[in-house]
Amino acid sequence: MKRLFVKGNEAVAMGALEAGCRYYFGYPITPQSDIPEYISREMPKLGGTFIQAESEIASINMLLGASACGVRAMTSSSSPGISLKQEGISYMAGSELPGLIVNICRSGPGLGGIDASQADYFQSVKGGGHGGYHIIVLAPHTVQEMYDLTMLAFDLADRYRMPAMLLGDAVVGQIKEALVPHPYQQPSDLPTKEWAVSGKQGRSDQRIVKSLFLGDGELEAHNWRLHAKYKQLQDNEVRCETEHVDDADLVVTAFGSAARIVKTAARMAREEGLKVGVIRPITLFPFPIATYQQAAQTVKKMLCVELNAGQMVEDVRLAVNGKVDVAFYGRPPGAGSLPTPEEILVQIKKHCG
Repeated sequence: MKRLFVKGNEAVAMGALEAGCRYYFGYPITPQSDIPEYISREMPKLGGTFIQAESEIASINMLLGASACGVRAMTSSSSPGISLKQEGISYMAGSELPGLIVNICRSGPGLGGIDASQADYFQSVKGGGHGGYHIIVLAPHTVQEMYDLTMLAFDLADRYRMPAMLLGDAVVGQIKEALVPHPYQQPSDLPTKEWAVSGKQGRSDQRIVKSLFLGDGELEAHNWRLHAKYKQLQDNEVRCETEHVDDADLVVTAFGSAARIVKTAARMAREEGLKVGVIRPITLFPFPIATYQQAAQTVKKMLCVELNAGQMVEDVRLAVNGKVDVAFYGRPPGAGSLPTPEEILVQIKKHCG
């Protein structure tokens, strides 16, 4: 079996090309610039189009236009760049347009720094622009998942006709690990893009992609249709990983790169005889509510670990609905601020007592 030693950012680019993405629009920013660098070199070899736009705002609107034509397209950036894209993301959500947006998070607020951060959770899962929308959000924690979940993101975006985001950070984007590449297999049940504005030649129907609804009751009906899709996602597309939850007294939960540290700490705790389990959400939207609700029936306490001052912990507390206490341990971004497994083990022991 072929194994490659690559960065997480490179794995995203490889997964996108393998999944049939042939249009990329972006603007360089640390720590995600490996993605456009790789794609700018490899996509033209496949007959695709790479455009370094004049700004993040331009790149998201180019993505909107390409998506409206029915092609697989993507953009990538890092936290402040994603902020600049929010209006365009809202327009894509309102226009029901698929497309991949990759956020390799850096620290903030403002320009902050280039260190790893998970402080974009709220922005990502709550709809960072105007209008009360959601997008699909996937959180990889290994280089292999950067590859695999990129492919999945394209499929989910096409199936539900909405934008999808891959939410990583400087750790999982810059780390090098073994990757086992594999051919992309398109699901047989993906809908055809009968809505795409690809030119009217050869057909009689008119196709309109828009997010402006001025007729009486049109916008309300449109919003309810969007929220019905969010319910479908919650019913059908939740993904998460669990370890030793069935007999756990304490469940530690984290997403993305923080989960790598948490899983090591939990295994160390198990070696010391502590009954500790792990829940790692892979889909941040839709959030694995049922998994937390089920765990809350048996565990004594939960501990949420994040590389921020506390964001996903709010969704964990909403999910368990007071059935179990949810503690929080976080490290806001800053140089050298990543917690060690030993540091998390101290917190585990504190809450196992």
